[in-house]
Amino acid sequence: MGLKFVLLVNKQGQTRLAKYGDQSMTVEERRVLEGEIVRKCLARAEKQCSFIEHRNYKVIYRRYASLFFLVGIDNGENELAILEFIHCLVETLDRYFSNVCELDLMFNLEMAHFIVDEMLMNGCIVETNKQNVLAPVQLLDKAL
Repeated sequence: MGLKFVLLVNKQGQTRLAKYGDQSMTVEERRVLEGEIVRKCLARAEKQCSFIEHRNYKVIYRRYASLFFLVGIDNGENELAILEFIHCLVETLDRYFSNVCELDLMFNLEMAHFIVDEMLMNGCIVETNKQNVLAPVQLLDKAL
């Protein structure tokens, strides 16, 4: 139950951030799964629905500027709640990076992972308040 993976992918299909809630997959299985899902999502028209089914996952995705945010879930999860989570994640990243872009993720990957880690735990959404998510990350920034 919960979120199986969160992927941030650019328009060329390159994965910029990957977070898995399901630790049972090998690296090779993850690579194959990412390739299949990314190709499927990038091939869809902008007017098409943001939900697809792939294998035993529902994949909810949304494009913001040059980045695609993809979330894989169980069949029992609420798709609209996941779209809201994606939007909250984007707003949180925007607040931290001052209008997040692909380069921010590439050069500050560890901070992007910290932000996602503050929002997710074991595939469950644990925090959506932007201030609560960013407080420990900003403390870490001050310490560095």
